[in-house]
Amino acid sequence: MVFVTAIGFVHNKEDAEDLTQEIFVKVWESLSSFKGDSEFSTWLYRIAVNSSINSVQKKQQNHFIELAEEWIQSFFHVESGEKDSQQLLEANETDAAIQKAIDSLPVSQRTAFLLSTYDDLSQKQIADVMQRSEGAVEQLLQRAKTNLQIKLGSRVGK
Repeated sequence: MVFVTAIGFVHNKEDAEDLTQEIFVKVWESLSSFKGDSEFSTWLYRIAVNSSINSVQKKQQNHFIELAEEWIQSFFHVESGEKDSQQLLEANETDAAIQKAIDSLPVSQRTAFLLSTYDDLSQKQIADVMQRSEGAVEQLLQRAKTNLQIKLGSRVGK
């Protein structure tokens, strides 16, 4: 669950693996500060989300360069049984547009959306992690979906 949260923010397996390790080091170092006021999983999610947000903010400029490099590598390594180059190009452009749209959401909307979509958490669980009411989470999810529809338009369908 920590890895899934991390990959939802960084979009790169290696970065998510590194971030997951960093998160567990933080958890280990902070274990004595866990007071039991919430579920352990909620506390762990908070650390994972906060660490993921911090990581994204630090690496935001390099993120798009890494995506471009990955896209170029995957584009030129197409095997005959895979999609043709035009289909691969369109799919990669769509993926990049989706990731860019998600990354451009305000942090609270992006966090709620990623926890809902990638981690499949309920609104109550997201509310616990984000320390907000369920109604606030519902509004964040609605706004995130609306913003994504506006940003992506007809590119990926509605």
